[in-house]
Amino acid sequence: MWDPDFAAFVFPSLLRGLGVTVEITLIGSAIALVLGLIVAILRNLRIPVLQQVLWFYVEFIRGTPVLVQAYFAFFVMPKLGVSIEPLQTGILVMGINYSAYMAEVYRAGIESIPKGQWEAVRALSLPAPRAWRRIIIPQAVPPIVPALGNYVIQMFKDSAILSAITVTEMMSRALSAGSSYYRYIEPLTIAGLLFLVVSYLSSILVRRLEKRLVLNK
Repeated sequence: MWDPDFAAFVFPSLLRGLGVTVEITLIGSAIALVLGLIVAILRNLRIPVLQQVLWFYVEFIRGTPVLVQAYFAFFVMPKLGVSIEPLQTGILVMGINYSAYMAEVYRAGIESIPKGQWEAVRALSLPAPRAWRRIIIPQAVPPIVPALGNYVIQMFKDSAILSAITVTEMMSRALSAGSSYYRYIEPLTIAGLLFLVVSYLSSILVRRLEKRLVLNK
């Protein structure tokens, strides 16, 4: 049976956990967006050895579960002399993991640019940094905003995995409250509802951003 008093008791703790989850998502998304764009641009340059290394990076990250990556970073890396706090570990794992997916989204956006635009860049002899900043990226990014936004929302939900490496985000607090008081219905239900509400509001923001970009195009 649902106990409203216990639900009210655990709610503040879950809200604090939600704050950690949002922090992971925001910083992890920033890492993924920037790193993914860098990987996509470098792959587009088709530098022989570097292109193969980046291809392996993308395929390896996408081909292994994020939970395995989190376990490796948390339990194995300290034995190799690299030890950081659980929260920072979780943020880096999520950022690196999603950078591989976002790199492929960026690549699709870059490859969708008409051939004539590339020919115009070469004809004008624009420096590469300026061409990417002023011509290529502004055309490649707007069409892929929905896909990038979906990955940000997915990262928000996947952050629950980090409870496995002692990150005290929302799911970790829900499980802790359940095991401490032998009541899981209230904390897990509240956590699920908070995930749903934030994900839904985020999807609305992504759709509005997409519409704005279309109108400004």
